[in-house]
Amino acid sequence: MRLRQKENRLRHLLPALFITIIVILVVSSCGDRGTPKPRGHFRIDLPEKGYTLFDSICPFTFEYPVYATVTSEPGLTDPCWFNIEFAGYGGKIHLSYIEIAGNLDLLTEDTHRLAYKHTVKADAINESYWENEEKRVYGTLYSITGNAASSMQFYLTDSTNHYLRGALYFSATPDKDSLKPVIDFFSQDVIHLVETLEWKY
Repeated sequence: MRLRQKENRLRHLLPALFITIIVILVVSSCGDRGTPKPRGHFRIDLPEKGYTLFDSICPFTFEYPVYATVTSEPGLTDPCWFNIEFAGYGGKIHLSYIEIAGNLDLLTEDTHRLAYKHTVKADAINESYWENEEKRVYGTLYSITGNAASSMQFYLTDSTNHYLRGALYFSATPDKDSLKPVIDFFSQDVIHLVETLEWKY
C-alpha cells in the first residue's frame, strides 16, 4: 500500500519536472539574443606610401602622394587654389595661396577662426608649430579629433610675401571610429606636404 502511494506521487511529479526542465532549457538558449553585438566597420585597404614633386606656376613646391591627383577647385579661376584628391577614399586637401600685402595678422587670425569653427563637433583641437629657418617656412598645424568635418588644417608662410592655407576634408558622415585609420593615414601626407614645402623667389 505504501509503495503504491509513492508511485502515484512520482507520477504526479513527472509532468511538473518535465515542464521545469523545458522552461530552463528555453530560457538558457535565449540568453544570447538580448546581448547586442558590437557594430563592425568595413576594412579599408590603404595604398603604399610614395611621393612626387608638385611644381607649377604657383610660387611654391612640395611633395604630395603618388596615389593622389591635383584638381582645380570648381568655380575658381585662381590656379593656386586647388585640391589634392584621394580618389576612392572621399578625401581631399583644399589648398589656397594668398600673396601677403600687409595682412599677415588678418590671414593668420582667419585660419585660426576657421579651424576653431569645428569646436562644436571636435573632441579636441591641438596646435603644432612648424618652423624651418633655412627654407623660411613657418606655420601652425591644427589637428582636430572627434566627429568634425575637417580633421587637419594648417597655414604656412614666409612672414613677408607668401601665405598658404590647407585643410583636410572627407566627403563622408564624420565618424571618428570608422574613419580613424583613414584620417591617420592621410594626416601623415599633410605633415609630409608641410615638411617639404619650399617657396619660389
